[in-house]
Amino acid sequence: MRFAARILLLAGFAAFSSVGFGRALAALLWMAIILCAVVGILRREPLFGSELNHWDERVAFGALFARVRLVNDPGT
Repeated sequence: MRFAARILLLAGFAAFSSVGFGRALAALLWMAIILCAVVGILRREPLFGSELNHWDERVAFGALFARVRLVNDPGT
C-alpha cells in the first residue's frame, strides 16, 4: 500500500513539472531509490528478510526507473 501511495504521489508531482513528465518522473524515482536505501540503512532492515521492507521498495523503484529511462531515451 505504501508503494502505491508513493507512486501516485510521484506521478502527481511529475505531471505538473515544467521539464516534462518523463524526465521529472525519472528524477523523482531516482530520489526515491536513494531515500529507500537511506531509510533501509537507518532502520537496519535485513536485505533478504521474510517481510517486504524498504530494500524491496528500492528494487521496485529501480525497475520503474529503468523502464522510464528506456521509454524516454530508447537510443541510449
